[in-house]
Parts: sequence; structure tokens; C-alpha cells
Amino acid sequence: MARPRIKDVARHAGVSEKTVSNVINDYAHVSDRTRRAVQEAIQHLGYKVNLAGRHLRKGRTGIIALVVPELDVPYFAELARHVIREAEQRALTVLIHQTGADRDHELAALTGFGSTFVDGVILSPLALDADDLRDRVPGAPPTVLLGELLEEGADHVAIDNEKAAREATEHLIALGRRTILAIGGRDDTGLGTAEARTRGYLAALAKAGIAHDPAALLPVKSFRMPDGAEAVARALREGLRPDALLCLNDQLALGALRALHEQGLRVPDDVAVIGFDDVEGGRFSVPTLSTVAPDKAAVARLAVELLQRRMEEDGTGADMEGAGTAPAADRSLQDLVAPHRLVLRESTEGPVSR
Repeated sequence: MARPRIKDVARHAGVSEKTVSNVINDYAHVSDRTRRAVQEAIQHLGYKVNLAGRHLRKGRTGIIALVVPELDVPYFAELARHVIREAEQRALTVLIHQTGADRDHELAALTGFGSTFVDGVILSPLALDADDLRDRVPGAPPTVLLGELLEEGADHVAIDNEKAAREATEHLIALGRRTILAIGGRDDTGLGTAEARTRGYLAALAKAGIAHDPAALLPVKSFRMPDGAEAVARALREGLRPDALLCLNDQLALGALRALHEQGLRVPDDVAVIGFDDVEGGRFSVPTLSTVAPDKAAVARLAVELLQRRMEEDGTGADMEGAGTAPAADRSLQDLVAPHRLVLRESTEGPVSR
């Protein structure tokens, strides 16, 4: 039996081929009755959309890049899973690239790696600045930033990091903790994630009338478990006696738990610990880790939706098999905020009684 074509669907549904194409492309101006008739015809005939042809007709490849600093960081691995799922629902393929926080690699991502096979880029930068965005070459693929804001110059998706850190610190203060160290904290006014979380920490201290000790900000070389362990061990050697730790990601927090254990300090009895990211390891640590949980699925959905919109705006507007032209969208840059929530576990709340 010959493979059904769009004209067969049109004949079966009693509509034009252009109407079938409009339904496939989910145009809003198709009536519900006509949409149902076309969808029933597609299902009855077993018609399959030719995705390769669809992308080629638009002058695209259907490939987007997800560019992250390190693939073995659990947060980025979990986020990648959500991005791939969202992309698949939109007939897009995801190319995943690791930069190692290297500026040259991040610059290459902004240009689509010097190739025409990437239609758009979702980038989590650590080494770029605002000038790099403004200096992008003409014709560079649309880019959506995750995490670091870098002032204006590109679309951006993130949680409200300052608010989230303030809430986490307020939780520690509500427990009666007053000597709170910020592991990974940075004492400057930059626009990065660590700086935003530090501002939230400082705001919570100020609101509670707790004097800020500059020694309580413990910068780290990277946001990995050994760095968290080393920062806490160093602080204890230098005579700091915290009763709580705000760790700017869960990897730092898991390392901190190990360092506290090695020093004979009990969590949360002696020191309460809270992290960021809600990665799987924190749900199985001993004690389990309290954390700020970004809605990773929402981050992925917002980023892919926004990138797809930009790709449509930058494309020819032609759709598969004779469809019409989509209306132009608002091209003003977007700074979208995804939800977050506090997840309170044993590292601040203590073991659950059974």
C-alpha cells in the first residue's frame, strides 16, 4: 500500500491541502470542526508528517544546540533531559555541547559553531560578557541564555535567584541560626547567578538585623563537591564556628556535609545546611539535603518555546506543503522567570519521626 500523502488526507477530510497543512502547523484560524476532521483523517490514513522536508522547506535543519559548562554536573544533566523532551515535542533535535566554561567555546556557540546546521542555541554561559552578545556577527542563530543574565543583549530564562536565596536564608534564620556562611558567595555587584544569590543572602541578614561578616562569604574555584568540602574545612581551620551554611548549589552542599561529618559536627543539630538545584543526590544523602528546587521542566519549556519563536521570526515564514505565513511576533528581548520552591529535608529540619 502506498504511503498516504497530504492530498489523500485532504480528500478524506473534504478540505484543501493548504487547510491540512494549516492544521498540521497548528494555526489558530482553523475552525475546531475542520481541525477535528483533518486530525481524524490523519489518524485513519496513518499519515506521517515529513519532518525533514518540513525543516528543509523552511531553510532549517531542525537542530538546536544546548550548550552547558559541564555535562557531569547533575543540574545540567537533569536540565538536558527536560530540554530534549521539550524539543522532541516540537520535532526538534538537540545537539549537546560542553564548553568547560571556556570563553572561546562559548563564543563559538554564539555563532552556531561556525556552521549552518544549528538553527538556534540555548546557552548557559560563565565566561562571556555583555559586549560578546552585542558584538555577535550578523546572521548568528537566535540564542536564549540560561542562568547568567549578562545585562541586555539576548533572551534569558532563569529562576529569581536573589529571591530564592533570600527565602533559603530566611528559613535558616527562622530556625534560630545566626552565624550563616555562604559557600560560593561573591562579594561584588555582578549579574551572575552566584552574585544574585549572594545579594539575596545579604538581604535576608539585613532584614533580620544580623550584621554581615565579610569572612562569611566563602568563594570557591568551581561549584563541585570537593570545593564545598574544602571551603568548609578551611573556614573551620580559620576559627569560624557557623551554625548554618547556605550553599549556592547542591554539589557544594554535599561536599560541605562530608567536611562537617569529618570534623564531628552534626547536621542539623550543630550546623544546618541548605543548597540549590534539588539534584537527585541530595534526596539520598545522609542526612537528606534541604534545597531550593528550580522548576527545571519550566526552565526547559520556556527556553525551547522562546527559541522556537525566535527561529520562526528569523526564518522565511514558509511552512510545509503550501501553508501560509505565520504572523510576526514581538521581537523585544524577553527575560522570563521560572518558578522555584524550597524543599525542606533533614539537613535543616532534622530526621522525620516514624
